[in-house]
Amino acid sequence: MTAPAGAWGQVIKASVPPSSAMSANALDKREIRAQLMPRRYTTLAAEIGAKVKQLPVVEGARFKAGDKLVGFDCALQQTQLSKAQAAQDAADKTWKANQRLADLNAVGKVELDVSQAELAKARAEVASYMVMLSKCSITAPFSGRVAEQKVREQQFVQAGQPLLDIIDDSALELEFIVPSKWLVWLKPQQRFQVLIDETGKTYPAKVQRIGARVDPVSQSIKLSAVVDGRFQELIAGMSGRVLVTPPSGP
Repeated sequence: MTAPAGAWGQVIKASVPPSSAMSANALDKREIRAQLMPRRYTTLAAEIGAKVKQLPVVEGARFKAGDKLVGFDCALQQTQLSKAQAAQDAADKTWKANQRLADLNAVGKVELDVSQAELAKARAEVASYMVMLSKCSITAPFSGRVAEQKVREQQFVQAGQPLLDIIDDSALELEFIVPSKWLVWLKPQQRFQVLIDETGKTYPAKVQRIGARVDPVSQSIKLSAVVDGRFQELIAGMSGRVLVTPPSGP
């Protein structure tokens, strides 16, 4: 989709991002550049030390919130849980037996209390291993795509090691810098066009947020916008030129 001739007037030129030493005049003489960014992005890391058993979603593929993204080999942790559950069963039987003996005055209060404490300890160990087992798979916190796969199947990873970079590209955002004097007329939800270098096409966009602070040196301010619509050819990382027409005068 291309903007009709004269629809946007003269393209105002500015630099993105400007250096702190750049003046407002220099900002006005350069193109407004912006990069497409995902709505959300994060790096998933291992919470336990284990061998990677499964990577169901390959790099570049899409997934939905809740889908399994990483599975670990947790045979050892499962064995430890089974052992802890057996210890819990034994502690539970001991405590119940001591309760019956206490009713018959055949066991002291201290011994009864100790058996109860042992049961509580065994239950805590079972809960600890269950929490550990819950970390043997990592599910998607949101729908999106795998941007980068940092490990391979059968690779042993340590707790805290990055595994996957994931992005939510359901809405592609733009960040760019404009002269602060534009605040006189520039408002949230204001529509404009952006010309993407990689496709050679223009796309509709609208302002989402205006920065909270003006740079006093460059007399500029940051804007956040979003591409208005879904375009399959657009992906995060593409960049382009923002086409904005200020009213005559500023």
